[in-house]
Amino acid sequence: MHIAIVTDAWSPQVNGVVRTLATVKGELEKRGHVVEVIAPDQFRTIPCPTYPEIRLAILPGRGVRRRLDAMAPDAIHVATEGPLGMAARAYCRRRRLAFTTSFHTRFPEYVEARTGLPRAWLYAWMRRFHAPAAGVMVATDSLMRELAGYGFRNLRRWSRGVDTELFHPGPKDLYDLPRPIFLNVGRVAVEKNIEAFLDLDLPGTKVVVGDGPQRAQLERRYPRTVFLGTKKGADLARHFAAADVFVFPSRTDTFGLVLLEALAAGVPVAAFPVPGPLDVIDGNPVGVLDEDLGHAARSALAIPADRCRAYAEIFSWDRCAEQFLTNLAPVR
Repeated sequence: MHIAIVTDAWSPQVNGVVRTLATVKGELEKRGHVVEVIAPDQFRTIPCPTYPEIRLAILPGRGVRRRLDAMAPDAIHVATEGPLGMAARAYCRRRRLAFTTSFHTRFPEYVEARTGLPRAWLYAWMRRFHAPAAGVMVATDSLMRELAGYGFRNLRRWSRGVDTELFHPGPKDLYDLPRPIFLNVGRVAVEKNIEAFLDLDLPGTKVVVGDGPQRAQLERRYPRTVFLGTKKGADLARHFAAADVFVFPSRTDTFGLVLLEALAAGVPVAAFPVPGPLDVIDGNPVGVLDEDLGHAARSALAIPADRCRAYAEIFSWDRCAEQFLTNLAPVR
């Protein structure tokens, strides 16, 4: 099958959406499918307001049309709701082609946190964006129920996987810091609710791996926290493995791929009992979910590493790719 994926999130961005799409692309190509990606690096771009590391394509309609015409794909997947996603959606509707979409990011909550605009308005816009899709791929059951409550239709389950060869238990001597090490990995941005982690009274050391618009401000406000910036690949995996507990303070992530990466490294999870963590942990004794995040973090220290690793091994990128393939709709 010849598959076109249109996404506003792509390398060099570092986030769960990019990792998911890139990994699934690789898995599909292993099976003999041809996967072509239309991404911002193929267009003139401008920085996203308040988030300059994200580049947005400028008036990409003609370029998207030209690329899709040349591809003549068997299936089109619109992964994001940005300029490229809107251009691909318009292309498919004009030509009466079937297409699928995916709901990766709670933009209504993010925009509300940054601007104060009511999330209900933004969910109404997103519902209209996804409405023509033959299927809307969603990572978790709880998110499916939530979106159904907002009036979304044609929802289809699309789980996630983890690279258990890259992320695995390893030495704990990477950090020459007081222990225990409480680690957070992700964008350092307001929607990640990272201050809920930084404000905790915990023993040992808090470590933050990642970058984002809040980093400089938070480094000044929390001088006892160690901010390490972005890490990738094997380097990132070493940081996961060296931690004692992974603390995930976000209340808005649709899944939280980093939760699986931490568990694969043998590191237990502490998080709020909200969609994402609830779906990943799912009652299994590999993390502690509590509205008292400090209690969750301290309690998680007692969870054995081998239990976390064994649970993470259940999640397969091959299964994730199979779900994606099954959810696709032929263009005609």
